[in-house]
Amino acid sequence: MDTEQDQNKSREPLSFLVFSASLRKDSLNTRLAKLAASLIEKNGAKVDYASMSDFDCPSFNQDLEVDGKQPDGAVEFRKRIEANNAFIIVSPEYNGAMPGYLKTTIDWVSRVRPQPFNEKNALLMSASPSMAGGNRALWTLRIPLEHLGTRVYPDMFSLAMAHKAFTPEGGLADATLAKRFEDNLVSFMNLVEAAVHYPCLKKAWVEFLGEKPDPVTERVE
Repeated sequence: MDTEQDQNKSREPLSFLVFSASLRKDSLNTRLAKLAASLIEKNGAKVDYASMSDFDCPSFNQDLEVDGKQPDGAVEFRKRIEANNAFIIVSPEYNGAMPGYLKTTIDWVSRVRPQPFNEKNALLMSASPSMAGGNRALWTLRIPLEHLGTRVYPDMFSLAMAHKAFTPEGGLADATLAKRFEDNLVSFMNLVEAAVHYPCLKKAWVEFLGEKPDPVTERVE
């Protein structure tokens, strides 16, 4: 009989989709996303690295959704979500919220059935020159993802004063902050591993759990 240690050795490495939700070439969020990707690989998992340009979509318009047709960016995002065990979004903050184009992409992908976001684990991060590090954007990003059934990790990471935070090599200059960042990533990775190998009893996505069942309004998958 195989021991638990033997079983762990035979398991495929976890895979994480990591992408920066910034379209700007020299983005602080992209630097943070690349750092996260390198640390995930350092800790034994696979990384599927992407940029927002891979997933960018036109404004959502249901009139364009003929026979289930979706923009190429939404199709790509769905495929990459489904192909990985979890995803990490590193998002900029625009006027106290997430970028509109990121919400647009989520809206397009949410139309797919079965629901791609349901039961996926996600970690949200941000980087900003501000003292809050873009944290307000992450709170607005949590809302649609959790509504769609994503298990958003409680400990979001917002890098404040990000324009002064990185070393020339791409790491974090402050040793305590660098350790905190990696520890948070590893904790998220451990949670994903538990979710993959020891799934909970949740079997269906219900839009509103406490809503009175009605065939006209009920959305259950």
